[in-house]
Amino acid sequence: MALNSSGPISLAGATAGESIAVELGESATGTIALNDTIVRDLAEVSSGAITMPTDFWGKASIVQGGIWTWGYGPQGQIGDNASVNRSSPVQVGALTDWVDVAMSSQHTGGIRANGTLWMWGSGYFGQLGIGPNYIYRSSPVQVGALTNWSQVSTGTQFSAAIKTTGSLWMWGRGTFGRLGNSNTIDRSSPVQVGISTDWAQVSSGFQQSSAIKTNGTLWTWGLGTLGRLGHNDTISRSSPVQVGALSNWSQVSTGSRSAAAVKTDGTLWTWGYGQNGRLGLNISKFIDVSSPTQVGALTNWSQVASGADFCIAIKTDGTIWSWGSNSSTALGIGTGLEVSSPVQIGALTNWAQPAAGKQNSAAIKTDGTLWTWGSSSAGQTGQNLRTPNLSSPVQVGALTTWGKVSAQYGADGVIAIKQ
Repeated sequence: MALNSSGPISLAGATAGESIAVELGESATGTIALNDTIVRDLAEVSSGAITMPTDFWGKASIVQGGIWTWGYGPQGQIGDNASVNRSSPVQVGALTDWVDVAMSSQHTGGIRANGTLWMWGSGYFGQLGIGPNYIYRSSPVQVGALTNWSQVSTGTQFSAAIKTTGSLWMWGRGTFGRLGNSNTIDRSSPVQVGISTDWAQVSSGFQQSSAIKTNGTLWTWGLGTLGRLGHNDTISRSSPVQVGALSNWSQVSTGSRSAAAVKTDGTLWTWGYGQNGRLGLNISKFIDVSSPTQVGALTNWSQVASGADFCIAIKTDGTIWSWGSNSSTALGIGTGLEVSSPVQIGALTNWAQPAAGKQNSAAIKTDGTLWTWGSSSAGQTGQNLRTPNLSSPVQVGALTTWGKVSAQYGADGVIAIKQ
């Protein structure tokens, strides 16, 4: 049968063993059985019927390779068995089967292709998940012995992860209910959030988290001040609460005190703390927004990354855009000027994946090259320099095999997977 990008395409009625022709870029025919792990991973469905999201046909096969980190590392978060800053990419160990990574201000996490979960850096509040508290690790340490982890996210002093079963787990500092377990207790090992098994994506920020379920609904919890949870109030929540009633959310990124998300219709939405123009709404920088508000009227946004007080986003046409605070030229627009609505970075149309850190940014192009800009104070641009800051994207080395990059809002560093 013919397949196209007009989706979503439901395959619920297919019989066992039936195959479909999909373009994965891995073979001439691309014929994959419906029960194949690759298809399920790409569809982000662990069991049962598969309903492909609209953007499914634009997804690449699962990235797998070695992990490289650089930037601020005094607490071991670089993972190279040292506690120093690195101004150029350093490989973490010798393994080449990493499929997911996340870096926060104090600790880092990763998942291998065999489904094992690994953490390193500061464990002061149990955020490494290996108990007891107050442990520091300067190289990856496995969390438990399970082999069914699929996605990891690291916030400030806490962590979150999703299993292949669709269950959500959290650990670390519990103040403000940030662990989603209906209390404020610290946890030094993973504890399941509720009993739901339909979580698709989780993004942890400063003292709050956002997540999307497989049905496209958006959920938030943790500290609620400044409207950062998107519930049209400033109340904290200690367990996940749905934001509105819509079921067309496709991707969410949680920043320090705000968040941004993209819907399946290609629209872009932000909420929370409005200072420095970080919401992209072209309004007074002192106005907070306590519920999701659309950024402009365009319907061609595909990905967004929330930094400390700015955002980086990519459109379906491959262009890259930024807005918010620009004190360390983290916006990459060639100046240090703050902007309160999206401004295009350069004129290229081959950007594939954005990452936003504390005052630094990174992105991967469709040709597999990696680019960074912003603050170089701890070497976080990976250019083997500490100063000056970079006001526009500069390529890191000459390799074309970069597959995934992360630089979450509080991190003065970057972590990436190289195939």
